[in-house]
Amino acid sequence: MTCDPRVLRRPLLVGLIPAVWTVVLGLWGLSRQNSVWRDEAATWQVARRSTGDIVRMLEHVDVVHSLYYLCMHGLFAGFGPSTTVLRLPSVLAVAAAAACVALIGHRLAGAYVGLGAGLALGLLPAVQFYLQEGRPYALVAAGSAVSTLLLVNALRGRARKRTWAAYACAVLVCGWLNWLALLILPAHLITLLWSRAPRGVRVRWAVAAGAATAGVLPLALFSLDQSGQVSWVPPLTWHMMIGPAILLAIGGLGGLLGRRTGTGTAPGTGMGAAERTGAADRTDRTGRADRTDLAGPPDLANRAGRPGPTGTVEPPGPVTGSPSVAAVGLPLLAVPQLGLIGLSLVKPLFVDRYILFSLLGLALLIGALIGRAVDEVARRSRPAARCVLPVLVAVALVALLPQSLAKRSPASRVDDVLAAAERTRQLKHDGDGVLFIPAARRDTWLVTPDAFTGTRDIALAETPEKSGTLKGVEASPARVRAAMLAQRRILLVTDATGVARPTRGRRDRTKAEVLAAHFTLVSDERIRGRRVAVYERLAPAGGG
Repeated sequence: MTCDPRVLRRPLLVGLIPAVWTVVLGLWGLSRQNSVWRDEAATWQVARRSTGDIVRMLEHVDVVHSLYYLCMHGLFAGFGPSTTVLRLPSVLAVAAAAACVALIGHRLAGAYVGLGAGLALGLLPAVQFYLQEGRPYALVAAGSAVSTLLLVNALRGRARKRTWAAYACAVLVCGWLNWLALLILPAHLITLLWSRAPRGVRVRWAVAAGAATAGVLPLALFSLDQSGQVSWVPPLTWHMMIGPAILLAIGGLGGLLGRRTGTGTAPGTGMGAAERTGAADRTDRTGRADRTDLAGPPDLANRAGRPGPTGTVEPPGPVTGSPSVAAVGLPLLAVPQLGLIGLSLVKPLFVDRYILFSLLGLALLIGALIGRAVDEVARRSRPAARCVLPVLVAVALVALLPQSLAKRSPASRVDDVLAAAERTRQLKHDGDGVLFIPAARRDTWLVTPDAFTGTRDIALAETPEKSGTLKGVEASPARVRAAMLAQRRILLVTDATGVARPTRGRRDRTKAEVLAAHFTLVSDERIRGRRVAVYERLAPAGGG
């Protein structure tokens, strides 16, 4: 299998191939053996509420995900709740991001760099994890890829009013999906400065970036009142820096090698060495230059070398402000990573999924490495150069297969809501009381309420919908105690050992104390990170 030269001359195919490749990776094992973990359970149960209930909830919690929840509500309403509907938006989003990355690489450094970057994105382990995740992080990555592509187009002389309007909208949508996506703006600023963009381009970018920031600012300020939601994030430690350091080292290597080879590009043509060699070969055979090959990307057709009146090729003209792969990829990778580290010094926030979009930069820099490899082989053998990319992708696929399989198994997540619900369905008796420790484990019931038919949530005082919360409002410890003592049989849904955190709240301590003092454990099962236990009331002392 080799890269068909006809593919390399068609930018549409350069973007389409990585998109299709990513969709195939995303559909592979999409249901994860019909499992849903706690983060996805939040999406599932909120998306099933009415629009009014969602808006009421956002006033108290999760406003940072408001746009995503409303979009998922529309999808659940139209297609019904399922793991496919839950995760397919992420698959399509990463596919769109892969297409954009491929087009960026193609326009900056040739088709091999573009194809390599687009195909590499879907293979990155972190991307494979969130490729099949019912949360907004893949959508943020897609919007970030679109905004970066628009920026590259503007830097290469295609800046129009609608380009900057589209750029502002893309950043705005990303910010409303997660306002930490605004970290892409300083990355883009560095790209502008690195590329020595004209003053007019810098001014228009500042206006577009300012408009997007102004649109996201109300959401960011409102979400500060809900900052308790991220209280679980641990403080920054040195060992947490290992991952970012490795990514930056790989990215730096890609940027260095790409720079040393001129990003694999003939100036102004968008072609790497292998493509240039093929074009020269066709010129030798036909006595004229192939206009399609020499023109490179369509938007550079008016600047690239073209056959002159006598059939000779005129040298291409320069592209003012056109960035290198390193100028786009390195800031996109490094700035969000370093920016989140900086924010985490003020308040713990360092969670890799919040800046998943930074891996777009890593993919671009990996594409530059692939372009360098193709160029080196092309100097010795053109047919062999066409095999480099397929061979590298095949080797990476095989090498990452254990990780790919692991990320598509239920064990890749901390727990499984659906498995616990199914076991509850099997163990319950009509009239049983149900307890959740902590109250957040109520998501087991909220995602699959039919599994709890015939039982009663004895601690719940106000439903999540009515209270505008994710987990509802529970009764006072005294009322919970009284309700428990009135039950003959109680089902407990909690975290399995190793997943559970120390019980802190008075209600949860009361639940545990009453179960230990007045009930006996008759069944205790651990299922994919959760524990489902059955307790029966002890006979009163002296009774019988």
